[in-house]
Amino acid sequence: MRYPQGDGLTAERQQFREESRLKTAERFALGEGSTAIARDLRISVRSVQRWRHAWAEGGTRTLRSHGPASLPRLSEKQFTQLEAELAKGQAAHGWEDRRWTPSRAKTVIGRRFHLTYTIQGVRKLSVRNSWSCQVPARRASERDDDAVAGWVKKVWPHPQG
Repeated sequence: MRYPQGDGLTAERQQFREESRLKTAERFALGEGSTAIARDLRISVRSVQRWRHAWAEGGTRTLRSHGPASLPRLSEKQFTQLEAELAKGQAAHGWEDRRWTPSRAKTVIGRRFHLTYTIQGVRKLSVRNSWSCQVPARRASERDDDAVAGWVKKVWPHPQG
């Protein structure tokens, strides 16, 4: 189960899940059936069956939590360095306009840390660290709406040739 604000289970929820698995191990040792265990603990029969198989293969230790499924590829120190690199601005990294895109952040990560991230990985990294999309608070004062409307009607429909 994934949550948008944390991209994973909370520590409390992980602890609860581990306790459920350990309770099933006790009941496996007593010879109870999967359906009864699932009903009493309010979990799926399939989960109980998977846990029973793991328990039969390696005992109770196999039902203990092994931590998060994946760890961040950038360490805390590297992430701090990445934030400093991004704070230098886009021009310092060779882009003329003032936009950070996931693709550009991916490029900076690759150049600075020699790590390959996907666009989706950069997005997850940004969500995990509470970054937000850059959206202008208001339109530029220099904007000429009449000129934009004229361009959209006259220039944009015609392909460049």
